[in-house]
Order: sequence, then C-alpha cells, then structure tokens
Amino acid sequence: MGTYINKGNEAFYDIRNDEYIDKSGMIAVINSSLRTERRFSCVTRCRRFGKSMAAKMLCAYYDRSCDSRELFRGLEIENDPSFEKHINKYSVIYIDITDFTTRYKNDRNIVNRIQDEIKAEVKKVSGEDSINENDDLMAALSKIYESTKQKFIIIIDEWDAILREFDRNPETTDDYVNLLRRLFKGSESDKVFAGAYITGILPIKKYNTQSALNNFEEYSVIAPGGLAGYFGFTKEEVKAVAEKFGADIEQLKNWYDGYKIGPIDSIYNPYSVMKAARRREYISYWTSTSAYDSISTYIQMNFDGLKDDIINMLAGGRCHVNTTGFTNDLKMIRSKDDVLTVLIHLGYLSYDLEEEDCHIPNKEVRLELEQAIKLSSWDGITKTIEQSRSLLEATLRGDADAVAKYIDQAHDENTSILSYNNENSLSCVISIAYIFARNNYVMHREYATGKGFADIVMIPHRNVNSPAIVVELKYDKTAGTAIDQIKQKKYPAKLAEYSGEIMLVGISYDREKKTHECVIETV
Repeated sequence: MGTYINKGNEAFYDIRNDEYIDKSGMIAVINSSLRTERRFSCVTRCRRFGKSMAAKMLCAYYDRSCDSRELFRGLEIENDPSFEKHINKYSVIYIDITDFTTRYKNDRNIVNRIQDEIKAEVKKVSGEDSINENDDLMAALSKIYESTKQKFIIIIDEWDAILREFDRNPETTDDYVNLLRRLFKGSESDKVFAGAYITGILPIKKYNTQSALNNFEEYSVIAPGGLAGYFGFTKEEVKAVAEKFGADIEQLKNWYDGYKIGPIDSIYNPYSVMKAARRREYISYWTSTSAYDSISTYIQMNFDGLKDDIINMLAGGRCHVNTTGFTNDLKMIRSKDDVLTVLIHLGYLSYDLEEEDCHIPNKEVRLELEQAIKLSSWDGITKTIEQSRSLLEATLRGDADAVAKYIDQAHDENTSILSYNNENSLSCVISIAYIFARNNYVMHREYATGKGFADIVMIPHRNVNSPAIVVELKYDKTAGTAIDQIKQKKYPAKLAEYSGEIMLVGISYDREKKTHECVIETV
C-alpha cells in the first residue's frame, strides 16, 4: 500500500463503517467516460459537500491492489452493467494537493516536491529501473506503461489549492500549470491514463490554465451535468438520516436546506446535516470550515447595486446574476455579477440555472452573511439589521407606536424618492424591515389580487416559543381597517395548520404625510 499509488480501500472502508449515504451511482458516470475523449473529469463544489469522500470511493473502486467488491455490496453501483468491467482494474494515483500546501506552505519549489515524491514512489512500486532523476513525473509514468501496458487512473483532490494559496507567486503557479499541461495534454496522456478525476472549489480558470485543462469535462455547482445529485444530500436522504437519529426534520430543513443544483430543487449541506443529526444541536457547522476566513472582502466591494441585492436576499428575495463573465479567479473580481458568482461557488448563495438568479439558501448561511456584514464597512446594512431586531421585539411586546417608528425609518432608508409611494415598494420595505425575523420565522408574502396589498405571514419555527405574526398593509386608510381585513379573510392560508397564538399587525401609510400608523391585536 503506497502513499500516492495504490493506496488500497481503507479510507473508503472507514467511510462505509460510518453512516454512509449511498452516492456510488456517480461511479457509473465516470465509468462511461473511461478510455474515451471524455476521460478527464473535474468536479467543483464548496467545502464540505462530499468531494473528498467521493474521491476516496473512486480510489477504492478502481485500485487494482485490493478487492473492494464487499465494500460495494448492496450499493447502487453494484447493479450497473459497468461495475464488473472496471472494479479493481487500474493502478490508481491519488494526490491531495492540500497535503502539499500544508507541508510546503511557503516553499516556492512545491511543484518540484510534488513531482519528486510521487515519482520516487511509483518507481519503487513498479520496480521500473529505467526511470532516472532527469525524468519528470509524466516521463516516469510513460515508461511504466510501456513496460506493463497497464493504464493509470489519476485522482487529484483540491487540484486548485496551489492556485489559491500561491496566487501571489506567479512562478509557482506557472510551474503548476505546466505540470498539469504535461500530465493531461497530448498523446502521452491519452496513452497513459484511462481516466482522470480532479476536484476543486472553483471551476477551471478561463485563461492561463485553460490550455492545460480545457479537455476536462466539468461538473460545477452552476452546471452540474449528470452529477447533480451526488454531492450534498437530497430531501429523501435527509429524511432517512432524521429518522435514524431521531433528528427534527424541520430544523434540518431550516438550517441546512435550500441549495438548487441543476434540476434538483432541494439539496442540503451534508456535513452540517450529519453533525446536527448526531448531536441534535442545530447550529452553524459548515461556515467555520469554509475555504476562506471571511467573505466580507467580496461583499463590501463597492459595485453598483450589490448592497441592494444583498439586502433583498437577506429579506428573502432573489437576484438575477450573469455567471458567464466570471473568469474563475478570486483575484479577478470586476463586477457585481462576479461577486455573486464567487459567493455561489463558495456555497453562500444558491443558483437557479433556469431562472438565472440566486438566493440565500438557509439559516446557516444567512447568519454567516450577517456576521460578515457586521465586520465590513457596510454600516447602513448593519444598522438595518439592528433596527430589524428592535422592530421584531417591539412587535412581540405589542408596542404599536414603536413599530410605526421603525417602519418609518425602514421606508426612508430603503426606498428611493421616485418609488417612495409605490405599493409594491412598501411591501418590499416591510419585508426588509423584518429581515431579522427570518432567523426564527418562516416568512411568506402572499400577493392579493386587484388593489389589495400583500399579506406578510410569519410562522415561527417549531423550536421557537413566539406567536405567529400576520401583517396587513393599507394605503390612505386606518391601521384598524387593515386589522379588519385580516379578520374578514379568516387569516391567510399559510396559517391553516398553525394552532398557536397569532399577532395581527395592521400598518397603514399616509401618502400625503408620508407617515405610518400601526395597530396590533393578539388572538
């Protein structure tokens, strides 16, 4: 068993020995590409979404130095026609680039270190005496193939770590790009490798590395292809986890759901789900393991409209984003769309390919964004969040005058003069004013027909000991009229299954005076 070549199946054995969610079906997708022009695959996802686990599974499946049939017994891939054709048929080279960036953090010769260590091992394992010190890694692998006629599969985890960690050292990154080009371009590569599988956080850079990796089939969070459901947990998988551990499915959904990957509408953060289910503590787990200490660098970039979009998404809205212009380089952020695209790849926003828009997926991420805003220079948004906390507190204690005051402030600070008296604008302002409530409530905006306004219905999460809140908005009428309308409707449909206390909040707006009035009743 080697460090880099033919590591065996122990890593996947440990995974199977734990609470493994079957993702083996992805092996069939990779099998279909082997020894074809599509043999090179690149999967990019944010941290803690199962990339490394999948890489270890592939190692166990392809590694010819072990027998892994028992490990795959009962899994989805066992029933695929390609299962027997490829299982344990290849010499597998596995490289975790983060292992090297950790050991050689400030070493500009890191690329040579990688080649020397792997070349030494493949020479030792193969016994190929013709490999000499002047040979690079590709030359060594080519000599082994010519001697044995056995093709390799190479798996590189976190392939882009050097490009991220050594981004201020162009000589090192150029050396790394040249290594990749040597490995994956040309006739030698087609001869030596039956396939390659690499993982990373960002998709392949659109320049510089393009000539080295433009022959890779990419499966990103924006364009996941046939691997959409194999990274992250589906709602069916989370339901099974919740039943097994006795976890609260509603809590898991509130905290960790919300990602849309390709055609799949509901993808959960797998790392956080398993942590929460085992511990039965519903808190933020994933954000502390993110690829970067803080995202505030990106969100405080002063691109036109970015702050408004962040506020809108904190209030539950969605924002259009054009992801095509981003060059997949964290140092090349040139527009609002680039910032939003970075946040999508890092897992802080969910992207809808069909609608071409993005939104904040869940409570875990929303809390992290709020914290990042507090650490940034966005004082205006920080003030909005703090005022929202005060607004919710005033609402819950029934202080109608304070509620009217905070709505006045929100209306002044978040609405332009041109749209100040716009009906939909007022509804949006109310949603923004109650941003903080989203941490404890599920918020619904129910648009009425005709000239009516939108109800805002807030239903507390199951673990929150607070009443539901129904907000009705009226123009140039009394707040009491808004309360009467709520009662006439016999409450919105969203409350049909709710049996707790309900607060009715009527808010009116006088267009001439530009002031608000509020009445609150509890039923």
